[in-house]
Amino acid sequence: MGPKTDQGKYQIGEVAEAVGLSLRTIRYYGEEGLVVPSRTAGGFRLYTDADIERFRLIMQMKPLDFSLDEMRELLTIRERMDAGVGDEERRQLLERLAMYGAAGEQRCERLREQLGIAEAFTGDLRRDVTRRQP
Repeated sequence: MGPKTDQGKYQIGEVAEAVGLSLRTIRYYGEEGLVVPSRTAGGFRLYTDADIERFRLIMQMKPLDFSLDEMRELLTIRERMDAGVGDEERRQLLERLAMYGAAGEQRCERLREQLGIAEAFTGDLRRDVTRRQP
């Protein structure tokens, strides 16, 4: 990623290039409260390394069809755990994190099943092409 601007912060174009998202998507996630940038006096969005990491986590959740609310909660859980919380809150956060882990595993299994179906289909098409060639 290119040089940082304004004391360790990145402009939206730099972030888009670093994480492979469109400017529109980055703005949308900001509007939804998933990654909220700071602003310069002129109104330009500035993002931190932590914001970039949040975008990368969102990109990992996206193929698993987590909703925006689920993404928001999961990001919050991770932040709270990193912030150092009391034992009871930590236990509750770990339970929620484990729930999301189990949901992620189930969704990965569904994706593997869908991939198997897609691979079988493309194999059938490949055989069909070969069989029909003169």
